[in-house]
Amino acid sequence: MRAIEKLVGNRNSYLVNSFGAMGATSVFGSTIAREVMLVMSFNIILIATAQISVALPFTIVPITGQTFGVLLTAMALGRTRAVGVIGLYLFEGALGLPVFAGATGGAAVLLGPTGGYLLGFLVAAYATGSLADRGWDRNYWLSASALTIGAAVIFVCGLSQLSLFVEPGLVLQLGFYPFLIGSGLKIAAAFWLIPLISGKYSRKP
Repeated sequence: MRAIEKLVGNRNSYLVNSFGAMGATSVFGSTIAREVMLVMSFNIILIATAQISVALPFTIVPITGQTFGVLLTAMALGRTRAVGVIGLYLFEGALGLPVFAGATGGAAVLLGPTGGYLLGFLVAAYATGSLADRGWDRNYWLSASALTIGAAVIFVCGLSQLSLFVEPGLVLQLGFYPFLIGSGLKIAAAFWLIPLISGKYSRKP
């Protein structure tokens, strides 16, 4: 009788352990699937905003919605995920997929006059995402500051590479001044959309 009880007990223990392992695997799998879905969803958002592009007759730098997409991604997802999204986006473009502004792609775009802005997206995602991870996404003024810092990083990177292709005295005229108002609007749009997407912070100062 005791042998039978021992056998049944061992069997029940085995079943509990098995189902526990299956549950852990299921949770792990669902977590991975969620992360992949987040990255892919924001990757699609970034590609879509890149196609909002207006060429200006006096500069080789177009007006695009990419800065909005980058800042929104960084504040909503944080540093690690945002870097993953932007890294994937740049990798897709480097392979030649038409994901950059104007449905362009290829390494030539990254190495060209406007490539600094694209590379700046990655730096901005790291910087702004890091600030979001530190809680800057939960405060009215800190959120606005984090978004502004991200936009500034993009400008610095973009202007640095642009300066290699145009005369020094024209860099700000071609790559900065015409885009100040638009950048302000993108920052404002990202700021108001973040609570709707992430639900992480209150707008109280």
